[in-house]
Amino acid sequence: MSNNEEARDPALVQSVDRAVAVLELLARNGEAGITEIAAELGVHKSSASRLVHTLQARELVEQDGERGPFRIGLGMLRFAGAVTGQLDYVRVGGPVVSELADRLGETVNIAVLDGDVALNVSQARGGSAVAAQNWVGQRTPLHATSSGKVLLAAAPRDEQERLLSGDLAACAPRTITDPVQLRTVLRRTALDGFATCMEELEAGLHAVAVPVFGSHGHVVAAISAAGPAYRFSQKRMPEIVEELRVASRDLSVRMGHPV
Repeated sequence: MSNNEEARDPALVQSVDRAVAVLELLARNGEAGITEIAAELGVHKSSASRLVHTLQARELVEQDGERGPFRIGLGMLRFAGAVTGQLDYVRVGGPVVSELADRLGETVNIAVLDGDVALNVSQARGGSAVAAQNWVGQRTPLHATSSGKVLLAAAPRDEQERLLSGDLAACAPRTITDPVQLRTVLRRTALDGFATCMEELEAGLHAVAVPVFGSHGHVVAAISAAGPAYRFSQKRMPEIVEELRVASRDLSVRMGHPV
């Protein structure tokens, strides 16, 4: 990208753009020296050196010896691993959520823990689903969603306390914002093996979620079903929870959890 193109795009952060360009160059060529990197970026070698050494400090690039060329670092595996895991849920979980959505007639999602939020990675809508919103790629608050509560209930206690000590923002009139009340809900979630969300994220929307287990027996995701409050009644919840548990067992086995 030329300097003129950069000037026309006020949202572009030049240093970030250049860092990405370095990574793209190394991914394409395998390795490159400072002179080659500077030429690619159209900057002085000292500027290129500062940029590359910043990436090296983050282990995103590494150098062959003290004066050798640079190449992609092992730190990039952190990002590759995260993406691979999410793609696994899309590839492996796709048929599971589709089948469950067809049986329930509602919207079914798979979400994983992404820092302080739940990241929705797969979705299917049943024939009766009324909402057209695509939640894939959306990050939702842990305390205000059924999937988020399942993921938070499975998190280490110190991580729970860190999140509970932060701002529990009200997303809707019924959002739980009291940490004492939320702790009780999380304890019940861990005991019951499911969590509900009754108009806590959006007015008129109910949801329920159960955990998905990985190869080591830990909770790695949550699978949820959501629908309008008039159809997702308390009376219907046990039926939906059982359907979710069947789907969770299927998905857990596909993700390597022993039978």
